[in-house]
Amino acid sequence: MANDALFQTLLRLGDNTLVLGHRVSEWCGRAPVLEEDIALANTALDLIGQTQMWLGYAAEVEDAGRSADDLAFLRDVWDFRNILMLERPSGDFGYTIIRQFLFDAYHRLLLTALAQSTDPRIAEIAAKSVKESTYHLERSAETVVSLGDGTPESHEKMQTALDLLWPYTGEMFEADSADDEMAAQGIAPDPASLRADWLASVQATLTEATLRIPEDNFAHKGGRNGVRHTEHLGHMLTQMQWLQRAYPGATW
Repeated sequence: MANDALFQTLLRLGDNTLVLGHRVSEWCGRAPVLEEDIALANTALDLIGQTQMWLGYAAEVEDAGRSADDLAFLRDVWDFRNILMLERPSGDFGYTIIRQFLFDAYHRLLLTALAQSTDPRIAEIAAKSVKESTYHLERSAETVVSLGDGTPESHEKMQTALDLLWPYTGEMFEADSADDEMAAQGIAPDPASLRADWLASVQATLTEATLRIPEDNFAHKGGRNGVRHTEHLGHMLTQMQWLQRAYPGATW
């Protein structure tokens, strides 16, 4: 495909929001308080809305007769390009909030950069989405501080979640030939260029939350290029895709 690097980039953007949107939606009706239930449901809707735009553009670039829905519901695990952190089960509320915060801090930086893309369509989608991501980050950061600097139990749960998730954050800043091509054309930023600002933002919030950043620099990887996914993604897709696969072409 002539535009394969662009297609892969759009899949990465759309798959991240699709997978996280589905994970966050799992809290609907189950969050610890009503306010959080509504907030998480709205966050999931925002992410799925962004997915529609990214995968819709990806389908146009691919030009193979597929739609955004086809890319969401008819691909198998090895065709997904999301980072591994997002496909992991949501766990307890603290785990969900730490994951959301770590991604939100990255996502806002990424969308801000993409809003300056030389590709007008990407710039347009990012400009719309960055407003939502800014709100997502404000909420998740506030909640991280409230729980991290809360009771001994909430602090312990948040620190445990941070320890578990930190090794998955490095994948957000890895680059391959597709990233290099997009950066050279001014279409998308070099992922590594976002790391310093992300770390500074995350560190400030975690310090206020009295949480300690793990010292281990090990990074899980393989999701964004499809080399490796966890078993959790397969289980999630079984739930997410079953209607379309059981009743092909079904519409509301």
